[in-house]
Parts: sequence; structure tokens; C-alpha cells
Amino acid sequence: MLLIIGYIVVCASVFGGYAMSGGHLAILFQPLELVMIGGAAVGALFVGNNNKSLKATMAALPTLLKGSRYTKELYMDLMSLLFDILSKVRKEGLMSIEGDIETPEQSPLFSKYPSVLEDHHIVEFMTDYLRLMVSGNMDAFQIENLMDNELETHHHEGAVPAHVIAKLGDGLPAFGIVAAVMGVVHTMESVGMPPAELGLLIAKALVGTFLGILLAYGFVGPLASLLEQKLEESSKMFQCVKVTLLASLNGYAPALAVEFGRKVLYSTERPTFAELEDHIKKSKSK
Repeated sequence: MLLIIGYIVVCASVFGGYAMSGGHLAILFQPLELVMIGGAAVGALFVGNNNKSLKATMAALPTLLKGSRYTKELYMDLMSLLFDILSKVRKEGLMSIEGDIETPEQSPLFSKYPSVLEDHHIVEFMTDYLRLMVSGNMDAFQIENLMDNELETHHHEGAVPAHVIAKLGDGLPAFGIVAAVMGVVHTMESVGMPPAELGLLIAKALVGTFLGILLAYGFVGPLASLLEQKLEESSKMFQCVKVTLLASLNGYAPALAVEFGRKVLYSTERPTFAELEDHIKKSKSK
């Protein structure tokens, strides 16, 4: 919703201000300029990116129209799940969760938290490291190093769409200049026309520069920033799992281990200690 509102504000401010100053909006409608700018940008997009980058970008763009799914309730469900798993380990031993981590979709522990279970990336991350803990062949330092490497890979992979869109936005002003130059060339070859008509051709040519800059900074550039924000937001769930499991490996009780995980969350979504405690108590009664 904010994306659409932002675009409306951009258009209203630019075109509304131009109209109020006495400008004629009709002159700004130049489909051929848009064809040159858009076509060149799409062509450069194909040239500068491989199939994986393009597919990742196409998959990421629809998510920009959706609100954030990373709410306080989701984080509390995640930490409650971690608490349940670590409590079971503390009471019955690491081998007791083997069935839960092998088939999480059939596990009574995971099934209590469908909002977490539907995120297969976080479930896979969690179960993979719980499986390593069950194996007993790695210490906390080795697991932490492996987690850091995986999170770095996740971050680089998730940053691809933002980089692709940012590069696209960076090129649009230049493509706008290309369109403007083409318009000037057309004007120069028509130099024998009356001054009024030449002025109109020059105005149409300058629209290319205007459109390239407006599209870059008013439409495409902000998308790259929004994708980066969504990536940073998604990484917090992984960091929460990482810190919680490492705290457990270092000998902390489940309640304290979950508290470690709570502390890494952003303040806007981080539940208070009392809120998390109440949520865990309610989940136990399910």
C-alpha cells in the first residue's frame, strides 16, 4: 500500500506542480521516448544479468506489494517453538527430537506453530543445525562458524534482486539522455521548419531526459531500497535462531537461551520479557 501511495505522491507532486506553473501536460506524453528508454533499459538488464539473477528479481518484485510478514506474533511463535524444542532436549535428551527434525511437518512441536512451519527456509535452517547438535560431533564454535557462513551466503543471495534493480535505476538517466539526443538529432535534421515547430521538437526531446531521471529516482531507485530493507528484515529470524541455539549449546537453560534470541530482534517487533513469557505459557496449554 505504501508503495502505491508513494508513487501517487511522486506523480501528483511532479505533474501537478508542472500543471500549476502553466505547463501543458500533453507535451509530456511521449510514447516513443518511453519505448527508447524502457527498451534500452530492459536490453541492458538482459545483457548484465544471468538467468538466476533475473529469475530471483522477478520473484522478488511481487513481494514489494505485500506488507511485512515479520510481526511480533511471528517472532513470539518462533521463540516459543525454540523453547519447546530446547525444553524437550533438556528433559529427554537430544535424541528425543530426532523425529521432530526429520519430519517437521508431522511433528507435534512444529505443528503448534503453523506461521513458522510455512516458512520452509527458517524450518530448514533450524532443523539442519538441530541435526548437527544431535550428531554430537561439532562444538559450539564450529557450529557458529558454519552458521555465519550460511547467513553470509543467504545475505548475498538475497541481495541480488536489490542490486539488479539498483543498477537498472542507475542507468535510466543515461538512457533518458540518449532519448533526448535522438530527439535533438531529429530536430537538427528538421532545421528548415518554422521556429514554432522546432521549439516543439526540442521540447519533445527534453522530455526524454525528464522521464529518465523521474523513472530512476521516483520509481525504480526506491524499489531497490525497499528490497534491501526486506532482506535485512528477513535475516532477523535466522539470527534469532542462531543466537538461541548457540546459547543452548553453551549450557544456558531454554528460558535464558530464548532471551538471548529475543535481544537480537528489532525494537519495533521485539516482545517484552513478560509478553514472551505469557505467550510461551499459553502455547504450553495447547
